Amino acid sequence: MDLLDPLLLARWQFGLTTLYHFIFVPLTLGMSLFVAIFQSAWYRTGDAKYLVLTRFFGKIFLINFAMGIVTGIVQEFQFGMNWSSYSRFVGDVFGAPLAFEGLMAFFFEATFIGLWIFGWDKLPRGLHLATIWITVAGTWMSAYFILAANAFMQNPVGYQMAQDGGRAEMADFVAVLLNPVALTQFPHTIFSAGMFAAGVMIAVAAWHLARKQNIETMRPALKLGLWAMIVSFIGVGLSGDQLGLVMVETQPMKMAAAEAMFDSACGADASFSLFSIGTPDGTSEIWSLRVPYLLAFLSTHTLDGCVEGINDLNLLYTQELFPQFADQVDGSFAPILWVTYWSFRWMMGFGILAAFIAVVGLWVTRKSAKREVAPWMWKIAIWQAPLALFGILVGWIFTEMGRQPWIVFGLMLTEDGVSPNVPGWNVLVSLIAFTLIYAALAVVEFGLIFKTVRTGPDPLPGPDDPHPNDLSVEDTPTTVY
Repeated sequence: MDLLDPLLLARWQFGLTTLYHFIFVPLTLGMSLFVAIFQSAWYRTGDAKYLVLTRFFGKIFLINFAMGIVTGIVQEFQFGMNWSSYSRFVGDVFGAPLAFEGLMAFFFEATFIGLWIFGWDKLPRGLHLATIWITVAGTWMSAYFILAANAFMQNPVGYQMAQDGGRAEMADFVAVLLNPVALTQFPHTIFSAGMFAAGVMIAVAAWHLARKQNIETMRPALKLGLWAMIVSFIGVGLSGDQLGLVMVETQPMKMAAAEAMFDSACGADASFSLFSIGTPDGTSEIWSLRVPYLLAFLSTHTLDGCVEGINDLNLLYTQELFPQFADQVDGSFAPILWVTYWSFRWMMGFGILAAFIAVVGLWVTRKSAKREVAPWMWKIAIWQAPLALFGILVGWIFTEMGRQPWIVFGLMLTEDGVSPNVPGWNVLVSLIAFTLIYAALAVVEFGLIFKTVRTGPDPLPGPDDPHPNDLSVEDTPTTVY
């Protein structure tokens, strides 16, 4: 292995910076919604605790939002620096949803998040409430445009090849936006973001409740977090099921690799292995715990359905669909099996564990509970915070690594997308620089969030203090930022 291989280093750089950036994306998508819910509850009920929760979790949301912007900018620069051949090939198509994300969705959410931050003492309360909901819509809109761009790499639609055959050109922008992969990825992403944001809320509330402080505000925060985790998990499961059907239709090799299934199977033989022991390449299985019919059902929604295996698909790709690429991939179009197999299971495992903790949390904190929550239970509630995030990150590893060896499925191999004139040492230097800078940003990000959490929410108004609802717009506190 050449450690200065530009392709290897460019893939590592984009993968690491993308995963780091995506730490902040789901928390922004989910936390913005919860902040809007708290502010809506205050607007409708006038209960001061919801105003306090709005401001408290609003601070966490804003810290995370700012860091997401900083780390996200790097992503688009990498297309020109390390992946110029890819950018030339699909720029006419890929650039359109990215342009909409930057010029419309981002400025849309940035404008209204500014109005929300600085409008507490300037806007009527109903109009100010609208700004946070519009911010939620803007962040979700931004996510959809990004997913539409990524969906083109998974399932290229709405394009035509240029006359010289050297690049793809936009033919139908609506088809690009309504790509079936994007339509199913979007709810899956939003619900998974809800799980992570709910996990953070549960952890923050548990930290305070374990210390018996801010009980009046943290109890409703804990309840919302627990219920949001369960509802979001159900949404992740339902949307993931639909995404799986689309994946089988558009990228059957990815589903075969997820099961490390070499031979096609139907019915009971199309089983799903919960756990397997074998060789890393999947060619030899020593022991496996399997559920009959499950893979057939997941892939076709029928118990007697058939699932194509790696060998049959590889033969189809090599001889009929993509023979022009067969020599470049040495006759194998399958991704790295151990990566796809285990990332698929870790993705589900982390999500199931997070949801299970939430169910137990609802039970032990119910009103009729006769025992206090044990200290070790509060610790579990605190440390469960990153579980959903881990599931999201390995899920994206599965999504992107399962697409290999393609950078655009059926059109361009990953090795053909790298910049031809960028030496490996150049990529290595930028990789090291990004890693150091991102490490420093991580210290700042988590330090600010931990400081906010430890400080806790503002105290509720005392008996002699004016109630927030009795204050004029001009007198409304502006400590959210």
